[in-house]
Amino acid sequence: MCRERLIKGISVSENYFNQLTANCCPIVELRQYTLHRGKRDVLIDLFDREFVESQEALGMRIIGQFRDLDNPDRFVWLRGFPDMAARAQALQAFYGGSVWKEHRDVANATMIDSDNVLLLRPARANSGFQLRTSVRPAQGASKAPEGLVVATIYYLNAPVALTFVDFFERDLKPALTETGVPVMAYFVTENSANNFPALPVREGEHVFVWFSRFPSRAKYEAFATAFAQRTDLAGELTSYLKGSPEILRLSPTARSRLRDSQPKS
Repeated sequence: MCRERLIKGISVSENYFNQLTANCCPIVELRQYTLHRGKRDVLIDLFDREFVESQEALGMRIIGQFRDLDNPDRFVWLRGFPDMAARAQALQAFYGGSVWKEHRDVANATMIDSDNVLLLRPARANSGFQLRTSVRPAQGASKAPEGLVVATIYYLNAPVALTFVDFFERDLKPALTETGVPVMAYFVTENSANNFPALPVREGEHVFVWFSRFPSRAKYEAFATAFAQRTDLAGELTSYLKGSPEILRLSPTARSRLRDSQPKS
């Protein structure tokens, strides 16, 4: 018989929960919210208190939530799913459930736009986030980490081919490693149709996104300066892209699982 796990009063299949834990995450949403001025901390306080465990109880994984260091009115977060079918089921359960209904008016009042969403999948089977040994700070935590997570988004003219993934792994990733940058994960666009249309995603985009982390802003600036000098890579990289990369410098919230360093359980 399939066992059930009870989390905050919600029953979820033990097998389903274990599947998500072991595969974080075959489907990932990169969500960027534009907020009303001065409302970001209001949303973060609400999110960290009410929207982490309540979503994970329904089979989703809240990978990380962040302040955008370059835009005081932007909140960025990452949400993962085992597959697209599970995504539709979990989103329907959450946005039709009691937790969202209780807090949605306060959450929505902070937001100008929540439609800037990229739907992603790992570029390789082993290139997703590795969160098995990470520990999320408990509810009530208020001290944010000092470091930052950086998401680099490459926009391409066509669906990301294996030739670009090969180029990243063969040339770019070793160059990043040489400059002391750990590449945590890298993704490409998930081209499946959005199966929960109540939450729009950006369509027609072809992206490659890689994530790294730094113990401080100074360490990131030193990396950016050093990497800009690698002109030997710039030409080939530019040949794939349709424009300049988008770089998100992200400060994890107090309860973000994804942060500058991963504590061990």
